[in-house]
Amino acid sequence: MSQVYTTQELIQILADERRACLRGERLKLEVNVSGNLVIDQFIKTDGLQKFTAYQDFKASIHEYQRKYKVSGITSQIIDVKGKTLHYPVVDSQLITLPSDLGILKAAKSSILNFWYEVTGGMDLYLSINNSKQYQAIEKIDVERIAYRTEWCSLCKWENPQFLEIILQLGWGKVELATYRRNFPISGSEYIHAVNPENVPIG
Repeated sequence: MSQVYTTQELIQILADERRACLRGERLKLEVNVSGNLVIDQFIKTDGLQKFTAYQDFKASIHEYQRKYKVSGITSQIIDVKGKTLHYPVVDSQLITLPSDLGILKAAKSSILNFWYEVTGGMDLYLSINNSKQYQAIEKIDVERIAYRTEWCSLCKWENPQFLEIILQLGWGKVELATYRRNFPISGSEYIHAVNPENVPIG
């Protein structure tokens, strides 16, 4: 058997293919916008053809991951208030294998401990209504949500005048949790920490 591609190699292959699709080097020509042949002949479909070509290619990479058990996990580093955390995340273009979920679950407590440490004194908000609204909450509320979830992830928005640290608390497959495409089997809640008198923007 030839050598199996690594996680990093699959990420690079997908990035190269995405660029090729965006340049129009890959098209799925049989794509129809409305399904009505009369209407579709008057609508420009090249954007949809590029997008569909990439989605098809990505699906084949996901199948490759399953077949050869190639992890979707990469290592992430976050620096906040002089503190640094290295933690596992699933790459946004790859899928979660069952073994990946075990790694994410094992990292949950260290990510939560880091988040609690760097958000002390900050105001906390729960994202609701598909991140269109935010509800003020307390640390005890975060603890209740965290208790019911399996894994977590972090990101931040920062400039000299503003800091927002977002904690994603999720369950099920990461690639399905973000947009609740498989809710309630997979899903997530987002907690936003901002300095007092600020509101979330992320």
